[in-house]
Amino acid sequence: SRNQGHMLYYHKLGTPQEQDVLIFERKDQPEWYIHGSVTDDGRYLIISVGRGTDPEARIFYMDLIDPSNPTVSGGLEAVKPLFTAGDADYNFIDNVGESFYFTTTKSAPLARLIKVDLRSPGEDSWTVIVPERKEKLDRVTMVGGKIIANYLRDAQTRIERFGLDGAPLGEVRLPGIGTATGFSGRRSDPETFYSFQSYTSAPTVYRYDLRTQASEVFRAPKLAYDPAEFETKQIFYKSNDGTRVPLFITYKRGITLDGNNPTYLYGYGGFNNAMAPAFSPSVIAWMQMGGVFAVACIRGGSEYGQTWHDGGRLKNKQNCFDDFIAAGEWLTQNGYTRSPRLAIGGGSNGGLLVGACMNQRPDLFGAAVPAVGVMDMLRFHKFTLGWGWTSDYGSPDKPDEFKTLLAYSPLHNIKAGVKYPATLVTTSDHDDRVVPGHSFKFTAALQAAQAGAAPTLIRIDVRAGHGTGKPTAMVIEEATDKWTFLVKVLGVRVPSDFGTR
Repeated sequence: SRNQGHMLYYHKLGTPQEQDVLIFERKDQPEWYIHGSVTDDGRYLIISVGRGTDPEARIFYMDLIDPSNPTVSGGLEAVKPLFTAGDADYNFIDNVGESFYFTTTKSAPLARLIKVDLRSPGEDSWTVIVPERKEKLDRVTMVGGKIIANYLRDAQTRIERFGLDGAPLGEVRLPGIGTATGFSGRRSDPETFYSFQSYTSAPTVYRYDLRTQASEVFRAPKLAYDPAEFETKQIFYKSNDGTRVPLFITYKRGITLDGNNPTYLYGYGGFNNAMAPAFSPSVIAWMQMGGVFAVACIRGGSEYGQTWHDGGRLKNKQNCFDDFIAAGEWLTQNGYTRSPRLAIGGGSNGGLLVGACMNQRPDLFGAAVPAVGVMDMLRFHKFTLGWGWTSDYGSPDKPDEFKTLLAYSPLHNIKAGVKYPATLVTTSDHDDRVVPGHSFKFTAALQAAQAGAAPTLIRIDVRAGHGTGKPTAMVIEEATDKWTFLVKVLGVRVPSDFGTR
């Protein structure tokens, strides 16, 4: 199939594109995004439809061996609806004949695995294979006749195995605190593969034997450092309303908790995205210089399912900022750092987070690095894909939501006469997701209002976009400038042997 976002076509290999057959479109729904995939047995086309960043989906399907299907007749009548209410998330996993397996948040905010019979697809006829738990069911695959379930337990990956009937078959042991992805394959495969990464270890591919349940390293990267030099711990702190929030802290072993460590606190808090452990070479460099790296799993993400997401969006967006500020307070109160040596960072929605928090608590942070941030909350919906973010932010065109947006909009809450932390704004001139105008206006307003001696700078990449696909050289240059800025403004004493090991 060929997908053009709003239309789905059937393309036969070896034929001209103009002979492609239109399979599915909805001219009455121009904001729908349409994706197609074919089941492993080749019988069904699964059409998944989403709108913007809404955490809901609609599912249609087509029987590819039915002679009335569009690949034969050229009509659209063979596409059949399955879930069309747009009331929950539905992710197709696999099928066994006319039995379809889906994960869904319908009546289960933390998600569950269900089996749906095409002959009777109503909710009353669903078979629950893996019921909802206290942990978020993040992803499911079916391989070797088994169900592999990927759970988020306090933002860490936990993998469990089940039979096709949902019978528990035990846990897959992972190397430590981190994130595992993969576990795909075919029904007859005796093995599967997965990748594991953490804040200190680069992604490593493991082979998992489905019969012996043993994992072994299949392919590991060559590293120029020893991961054992560093350690990661997870703590839980309370936000201002008493909510328990996870915080990952990674640093060089032997750290002294004297309140003097340069610390970089990172967050996102939006769009149902979890801040699960992930590897970054640039973070290793920061820690080799003696820095502490902390990641707060604040509300707005998916760490604890839809309830956690809802707790940080729309009228609840202030919870994101409260959670992030509370993380900074915890780090200063527990000996990791002090305000003049505490920097905050985040990108895109995380740039919004940084902008709002430095406005609300300029005294708490020594530096701020908002990247490609959404800074103008009153006009974000007027540019490129901004209309799709109203599911998380609300719409400035609605009076009650306008008031909420105005209350925290980074651009509109900068106040003259305030001593703001040293700030490095980063953006790209070709960013067509969060247009650079957000960063331009925020930087100009901050420079005009700054009452202290701390610098306000902006770094603008040329011939680059929002970040995805940026050449490695550009990534290295941006990381170098960011850490150099923080070394300067936080007063970091770089070890004499840094860069020589």
